[in-house]
Amino acid sequence: MRILGIESSCDETAVAIVENGQTILSNVVVSQIDIFAAYGGVIPEIAARSHLEAILPAVHQAFQKAGLVTDSGQDDWSKIDAIAVTHTPGLLGSLLVGTLTARTFAILNHKPLYAVHHLKSHIYANWLQASLLPVFPLIALIISGGHTQIVKMSAHQNFEIIGTTRDDAVGECFDKIAKILGLPYPGGPSIAKAAKTGNSSTYSFPHPMPGTLDFSFSGLKTAVLREVQKATEKPISFPSSQLAALLTDQQRADFAASFEQTAVDILIEKIKLALKQNPETQSLIIAGGVSANQRLRHDLQIFIEQQNSKLHNKINLFFPEPRFSGDNGAMVASAAYYEILSNITPSDPYTLNIMPRSEIK
Repeated sequence: MRILGIESSCDETAVAIVENGQTILSNVVVSQIDIFAAYGGVIPEIAARSHLEAILPAVHQAFQKAGLVTDSGQDDWSKIDAIAVTHTPGLLGSLLVGTLTARTFAILNHKPLYAVHHLKSHIYANWLQASLLPVFPLIALIISGGHTQIVKMSAHQNFEIIGTTRDDAVGECFDKIAKILGLPYPGGPSIAKAAKTGNSSTYSFPHPMPGTLDFSFSGLKTAVLREVQKATEKPISFPSSQLAALLTDQQRADFAASFEQTAVDILIEKIKLALKQNPETQSLIIAGGVSANQRLRHDLQIFIEQQNSKLHNKINLFFPEPRFSGDNGAMVASAAYYEILSNITPSDPYTLNIMPRSEIK
């Protein structure tokens, strides 16, 4: 079964064609990172306009790369069994571009349309081209620029949120700390790069909300800001946008390393608690853009190895390939494939609407 997946919830215009939920025939991602690097973050109106320019060429390129074109070079829709699109959550204008495109193609080509939740797609990125598939029951840690949640799954399409952020998402916190330190957008990669030459023990930061599965990163962000103000000997009233110029390269690296290690430690602490509360867990899935962080991957792998040495039932740890950590169309198509296997009813392409905010279900 070949599914065309479309993702446009934020600042990537992504289209992919995936066979049977795992085999990637094509995966096209048109990123807007270069556009927003100058602004230090995503501007919704500009993102929507960029999607409008990129979406149709991206669809055609996906067909070309998959080898699914007619002799005349047209997209061969007869080789596509279904269309999947992210319809929630995300930026309103960005979501509209993707969903309207998917709805139009579904109507014109008489294809079933599946509206997919963005966070569900991130989870199913772990099924793409995997030699070993996750086994239920599982725990999924979803960490991205806009979301930080712990989700329990007893089967496909069975989602229970057992932990969530009360304020900032972890990826959002990376972006804000990077801005304070004068590092480029997006914050995750730039902080990880700066941290390589830093000492993670130089600064000590709090671990908010201990003993619970919920997260709070707003206080951590403020704690880093206060330490930067202290290191530069500036009062709280001093503009935070001007602090970075007063830091030495070593101070910047030490702040980056100390913050990154604290954020990783907080995430692992929550995972430890989630596994303790759910001892039947067979698989642990890490999903979302922050899952590409190498410090997190290294420390979490060590933790799981230590955990498995004490347990009779081993826990398998899953990270998506780095290219599938960020937003992409392949994960949308994969999620839709397992919806089809679970007999989920397709959406009506004439009435499907977007939902900028909604919980995974």
